[in-house]
Amino acid sequence: MNGNLRRHLVTLEQATELSALQDASVQLRDYFGVAHLVYHWVSADGEQYGCGTYPSAWIEHYLEQDYLRIDPVVIGCFQRFHPVDWKALDWSTKSAIAFRAEAVQAGVGNQGYSIPIRGPRGQFAMFSVSDNGTDQDWAEFTQKHRRDLILCAHSFNQRALEFETRRMPEPVKPLSGREIDVMTYLAMGYSRGQVAQTLQISEHTLRAYVESARFKLGASNTMHAVARAVAEGLIVMGGAARNARGAWPGRGDVEAAQ
Repeated sequence: MNGNLRRHLVTLEQATELSALQDASVQLRDYFGVAHLVYHWVSADGEQYGCGTYPSAWIEHYLEQDYLRIDPVVIGCFQRFHPVDWKALDWSTKSAIAFRAEAVQAGVGNQGYSIPIRGPRGQFAMFSVSDNGTDQDWAEFTQKHRRDLILCAHSFNQRALEFETRRMPEPVKPLSGREIDVMTYLAMGYSRGQVAQTLQISEHTLRAYVESARFKLGASNTMHAVARAVAEGLIVMGGAARNARGAWPGRGDVEAAQ
């Protein structure tokens, strides 16, 4: 590890409050020489925290427009366990194309790389860097810094978890077989309509299963419920994948979050 990076990580490890992560994000952005570096997490009880270097105007606009529901980076990372280049995500929908254009215009950058992180009892986080450049230059950058970025991502997450003083949620109640089926397909990216069609049930019945699962999991919304079910090992995606028909990667989470 580069000595300068080691010093930054030592400073991060010595942070005593969440606000110190903001300073660390600026320092690491400058170290890697990118336009932006961002860390965002959702705690086990649904509380959100973010730090990073995006322009404040873009952050406010993002929140006002509720872009969390359509952001391909958020949706893509929620479905993955490994680092992902933003070019590998699904940007084909009209909403995603418009969102990307706005993000680039706001200065986020035309290239990006994100590392999804999962913590205890449903905690979900993302660590991202973004910049402007050619595909070749960005591929060389991510290849060179991949290990260091993963190390930084988990260092950020570890500090955030250590700052979290809230009581961990109660152990989840067992899900029924049908509830497991529903949550599994939603985790795979199916829309609610596709889940209902696949399981041959009405959307009204599907909604009842979703609400029941949310209650048992102590989740604030459907996306949070899916995250908790995955973290608790209550759903196994392989079995459903063998029977799946016509999945849409990404869109299920958008509808599930509504």
